[in-house]
Amino acid sequence: MTLSIQNKSEMLSKSFIYGVATASFQIEGASESRLPNIWDAFCAKEGKIADGSNGNIACDHLQLWEQDVDLIESLGVDAYRLSISWPRVIDLEGKLNHKGLSFYIKLLDELNKRKIKSFVTFYHWDLPQHLEEKGGWLNRETAYQFENYVNLVSKALGDRVYAYATLNEPFCSAYLGYEAGVHAPGLKSKNYGKKAAHHLLLAHGLAIQQLNKNCPAIKKGIVLNFTPCYPNNESFQDKVAANIADDYFNQWYIKPLFDGQYPELIEKLEDEHQPDILEGDLDIISTPIDYLGVNYYTRAIYSATNEGYGFRELPPQEPLTDIGWEIYPQAMTDLLISLDQKYKLPPIYITENGMAAADKIIAQQVDDFERIDYLQNHLNAVDSAMSAGVDIRGYFAWSLMDNFEWAEGYTKRFGLVYVDYQTQERTVKKSGKVYRDFISQRQDLPTK
Repeated sequence: MTLSIQNKSEMLSKSFIYGVATASFQIEGASESRLPNIWDAFCAKEGKIADGSNGNIACDHLQLWEQDVDLIESLGVDAYRLSISWPRVIDLEGKLNHKGLSFYIKLLDELNKRKIKSFVTFYHWDLPQHLEEKGGWLNRETAYQFENYVNLVSKALGDRVYAYATLNEPFCSAYLGYEAGVHAPGLKSKNYGKKAAHHLLLAHGLAIQQLNKNCPAIKKGIVLNFTPCYPNNESFQDKVAANIADDYFNQWYIKPLFDGQYPELIEKLEDEHQPDILEGDLDIISTPIDYLGVNYYTRAIYSATNEGYGFRELPPQEPLTDIGWEIYPQAMTDLLISLDQKYKLPPIYITENGMAAADKIIAQQVDDFERIDYLQNHLNAVDSAMSAGVDIRGYFAWSLMDNFEWAEGYTKRFGLVYVDYQTQERTVKKSGKVYRDFISQRQDLPTK
């Protein structure tokens, strides 16, 4: 099997960036050499993780990082998207932990040596536990602690980084962590979700301002995840329900960045559900950025209801991935075009896209044809959006390798590389080889 692009677009140029992505808590392990974070505490609670596991060892990347860089290079990618572990590089007093930081300096130096661009995320969900005990993202002070962390680390890393992202998927941190309670720290209240979201976005804006001072020449942005909202049918009621859900779950996180305001839905929120917005906050949040990272996996379907804010999510339609998400690539095209029409956007990078599959290793081989099909259809979805005029500069497959999949533990595999968690042996799957071959076929075509 091979991958191809239907419209022969700029995606076939060597200027278009292809990469793979990971996150610190999901792969690093070595939990004893950093401060505890909210996922350590969450994993320790009975029944929170599907297989009762934790991130203490994960993929042992802290020890095996050189082998993993070899692996990244073998895939022929242009870039590697990683995250820094806040509790590994900042101590209890808010000062740099130079020993923890040295790991990332070595990693970034090696990536640069091999001409692999580094896309570095400052926050991929692993809030230091001692800050959570002071209120976490419900405490406005956490935004300023984040600003301090970004300031110190960006100064220390200098020009080693190609592009920074402040946050990864603030929706997941705020909604799943503080409103639905299915992610760390596991709080469950509508009183909390939008308050946490506002402080996360404030942290983003404060961090961008620090990055502008410390490293003006380096690209700076944020990574947002989107689950496009579709009505169950063409009825007026279901269309309204889908629009409200879209504002609640998607537009809430992007509209403040580019329009300096929250969706009109904010006026309908009950008083106790309102975020605590101070004068000047939205000006900080809407500090201009150089790029927008977009993560896409699936869509959601809604019908009208008289409960809550008027929308109800319906079960996903087949076909489904191993994690139970509908495979619907058209929604990716629809999403990218709609965002481009709604907002004056900087260039976009697809910073995550991929699927969980029930991969099996047989005779040192993983024939994950379903994932190859997924990648093919979603690369074409990106290509279609670009053909419609959307400025997209790169695509990152999630994930480099199988890893700790948050509340699912080690039960779901997203990687282009298979990981045997007992031996830590890595095996490139068929999808990884096909992705490599596709990337190698690009030419020096003119691009934006």
